[in-house]
Amino acid sequence: MPSSAADPLPTPGLWQALRQRRYLRSAWPWRATLYLLTSVPLGLATLTALLLLAVAGSALSVLLIGIPLLLTLVLAGIPVAAVERRRLRLLDPRPLAPAHRDPDGTGLSSWLRTRLRERATWRELGYALLFALVLWPLEALAVGTALVICGGLIAAPVMLAANGGEEARVLKIWLIHSPPPAVAALLAGLVLLPLFAYPLGALAAGRAELTRQLLRAPEAGLDSRIRELGRSRMRLVDAFEAERRRIERDLHDGAQQRLVALSMTLGLARLESPAEPLAGLLAKAHKEAGVALAEIRELIRGIHPQVLTDRGLAAAVEDIADRSVIPVDVEFALPDRLPQAVETAVYFAVCEALANVAKHSGAERARVSGRTEKGRLVVEVYDDGAGGADTGGGTGLQGVADRVSVLDGRLLLSSPPGGPTVFRLQVPMSPAETRT
Repeated sequence: MPSSAADPLPTPGLWQALRQRRYLRSAWPWRATLYLLTSVPLGLATLTALLLLAVAGSALSVLLIGIPLLLTLVLAGIPVAAVERRRLRLLDPRPLAPAHRDPDGTGLSSWLRTRLRERATWRELGYALLFALVLWPLEALAVGTALVICGGLIAAPVMLAANGGEEARVLKIWLIHSPPPAVAALLAGLVLLPLFAYPLGALAAGRAELTRQLLRAPEAGLDSRIRELGRSRMRLVDAFEAERRRIERDLHDGAQQRLVALSMTLGLARLESPAEPLAGLLAKAHKEAGVALAEIRELIRGIHPQVLTDRGLAAAVEDIADRSVIPVDVEFALPDRLPQAVETAVYFAVCEALANVAKHSGAERARVSGRTEKGRLVVEVYDDGAGGADTGGGTGLQGVADRVSVLDGRLLLSSPPGGPTVFRLQVPMSPAETRT
C-alpha cells in the first residue's frame, strides 16, 4: 500500500539506496557528501546574519532604528527555510511545500501581519537557530573527520616522497620510514573511503528527515484527507455547473421557444382582429409576452451566459462591461481558453464585483484586467469610488471568496476609506483535481 506524503517515514531515496549493493557505484554517496558540505557555508552565513541582526537590533532599539532589524531577525527563518527546502531535493524526491499561506490583503503591512501570526514563521526561526548553532558544526565535524582520516592515509606516500624518503608522520600519530608502510597507509585510506560513505549517507538521510519534520506544514498530517476533500469539492463544482447548464439549456430550448412562438401568434392575432376591445387585449398580451421573454433571456444569461461557453472569459467580461451602468475598461491578455470551472467562477466573481461598483462605490469609472502569472490567472477589478468595501459587509464578496477557494484560489481586497478599491482574484489555471 503506498504511503501518503504525510507519513513520518525516512527519506525514501537515500534510505533505499543505502540498502542496495550498488550504493557505492551510484551518485548517492556524492549527493550525501555534497548535502553535508553545503551546510557549512550556509550555516556560517546564517550564524553571521543572525548575530549581526541580534546585536545591531538590540544596540539600536533605543533609537527605534533597531526595531526593523529585530523584525528582520524574527523573519530570518523564512529565507533559510526556503533554501533548505530546495537543498533537500538533493536527497529527497518528495517535494516539501511551503508552510505559509497567502496574505489576506495586499501591501507590506498585510504580509507582515500574516507572517507574524503564523506558527510556521516561528518554527522556521527555531530551525534557523538550530541550524546555525548545532547542525552545521556537527556535519562539518563528521565530513571533516572522514576527509582528514582518508586523505591523511592516502597522502602518506606523497608526504614520504616530499621529505626525501626519510620519514613522514601520518595523521600526526605515527611515523613511517619506508615505502611499504606508506603504501599500506595508502591502501588503508582507499579501503576506508568507501566505508565512510555509509555512515555519512546515514547522517545525511537523518539530517534530511529532521529538516522535513521541522519545516513541513503543520497540516501535513491531514494531507490525504485534504486531497480527498479537494477532489470531492471539485466534483461538486463540476456537478453544480453541469446542472446550471442543463437548466439553461432547458430554458433556452423549451420555455424561451414557447414564449417566442406565443409572442408571434399574438402578433398575428392583432393583425387579424378588427375588434377594438379584442385588439387592446391582444396588444396587452403581446406586450406581457415580450416582457416575459426579456426576463427569461436575462435569467438564462445569469445562469450560464452563452458567450462564455462560445468565446471564453475575455469576451464574456467585455459583454458585462458593455451592459454596465458605469464606463468599464477591459484589458485581458490570456494565452488560450481556460478550464471551464475557472472561467465560470471568475466570470461570476467579476459580475459580483462590477455590481458592487455600480451599487455601492459611487465610482465614475472602473477597469477590469486579466493576466497569467506563475501558473495562476490574476484578474483585477479597479474602481475610483469611495472605498470601504468589506468581505463581511453583506455585498456577496464572501460568496465569491468561497467559490474561488474551491478551485484553490484567493480573493484579495484592498478598499481603504476614500478609495480606490482593488478586487483581485488569483486562481490556478489547472484544475485542483488534476494537480492533486
